[in-house]
Amino acid sequence: MAYSLEDLPTEILIIILYPLLPIDLAVLARTCWRMHDLVYEFGWVQYSLSNPRPSYSISIARKQWSAHTTVRYDVLSDRGWDKVDFVARPLSRTWSSKEQSTLAISHSRLVVAAGTTLHSYSFHSGPGGRPTIQSEGSISLNETDVRGRNITSITFLEDGGLDQTLLVAYQEQLVERIHLIPPSEDGEVPLSFTRHTVTTFPRGDYIECFSTTPTHLLSLSANGTARLSLQSSLPIDNAILPPSDKVPQVELEERSWKCHLSPDLTFAAFGSSGQTPLTVYPISEGGSLSPTPSTILHTKRATSLDNLPSSAVYGISQAPVNASAWGSSPQVLASGWFDGWVRIYDLRTASSSSSTSSSSPQRTNTSNSNANAPLLHPVMSMNDRWSIEPVYSISCGGGSGSHIAAGTARHSVVSFWDVRNPKAGWSVHAPGNDRSPVFQVILEGSRLFGTTELRPFVYDFGPDATIDCYPMKLTAPASSTKPRKSHKPVILSYPVTRYRHADSGLIDTF
Repeated sequence: MAYSLEDLPTEILIIILYPLLPIDLAVLARTCWRMHDLVYEFGWVQYSLSNPRPSYSISIARKQWSAHTTVRYDVLSDRGWDKVDFVARPLSRTWSSKEQSTLAISHSRLVVAAGTTLHSYSFHSGPGGRPTIQSEGSISLNETDVRGRNITSITFLEDGGLDQTLLVAYQEQLVERIHLIPPSEDGEVPLSFTRHTVTTFPRGDYIECFSTTPTHLLSLSANGTARLSLQSSLPIDNAILPPSDKVPQVELEERSWKCHLSPDLTFAAFGSSGQTPLTVYPISEGGSLSPTPSTILHTKRATSLDNLPSSAVYGISQAPVNASAWGSSPQVLASGWFDGWVRIYDLRTASSSSSTSSSSPQRTNTSNSNANAPLLHPVMSMNDRWSIEPVYSISCGGGSGSHIAAGTARHSVVSFWDVRNPKAGWSVHAPGNDRSPVFQVILEGSRLFGTTELRPFVYDFGPDATIDCYPMKLTAPASSTKPRKSHKPVILSYPVTRYRHADSGLIDTF
């Protein structure tokens, strides 16, 4: 006697739907009404839950989408990544002067800090459910009687889901809590703010980097002082500052650039300049940062703690979440190095490795705090062979959650690799082809946000993009061989230069 799928109980059919790909679910949904209802009620939901995409800027739109619309968006975005098909847009006009800029992102807005100014962009669900980006305005944090007020780092603090509270560090050795007040819907009341000085950070050094979880804040100063604290414990204004010897902190004793706090609060990683440019410090169950590192991460050329080559690490990120080679563990880190390489480390292998230091009793090249830490080599390394520039920033996500993006130190180049096929990497210049570093990148499932010394920009790999999805109307650049026209056509994507790492690098091969 022959049986069909329709003869099986619903519970069994739901289990059968679980491993199916979107194309299989779409075909099955067209066979009969029962399969159609099961796919739309369970199949699309199961697929979207088992294939997450890191995304801030489209989270508001996602809340209004059905499971089928969510899967469609993710699949078409992945296709855009596979074909290297994206929209390139500056988010603002060129700034009046060159600034070292940085980014902070939440589920509600993107904030760009440049010099002493904060530029805010809010996320919305536009016509047809398209995820849109709108400019909220700019605010100046400058004061006429203060010199050196250049922003060095910003991050969002937990404020009950409002996404309006920022921690801002300045080069003048000051830290402030900034509360954004969004503009009115009719635009009559502009973006404004309130400010309070945070007294946890003593003077004498400025903060180079922040890293946060929903409950904790990790800070790293330029001279290598690291502090881990609860966000709720940050005192403001005239609160009494505890003595420096009572503030829990770690001294890296090197020029420091980047910190990374693991999402599960088990370790903190620090990037610096020197012989130990990337170190990992464990965090106790009570939330205390260990005074000594548990692991030293270095290049494959490093064979002994007695003679480590000097380098620098400027970018640290959790590795791609959907990389099948190592899974979605927070114990896997991606890092950007001075020599232009991106290196990935699996901290889970550190427990099985031993220190490769020599048996010599004297160590003149490394500090005593690093003497007993094991040396860990990368599990994967990649670079753009046409670029020897340092990697200033790094972020992971992208198509299928398996991509790495790296912002380089010159010519506004952003490089991409899919860890499933790292040899097929490619690079693209930011809109405008500025001779600038890409100071920071934030990579999501369908978008990359970045910033240079002249403007912020976005690469959008998502489907159905229109000019209304972005905060600024673009016009086609004037041609040097054709007479100028009084009216320039509005364009969706800005022309950018792209090249594949495996090709000649002399022409746009896409």
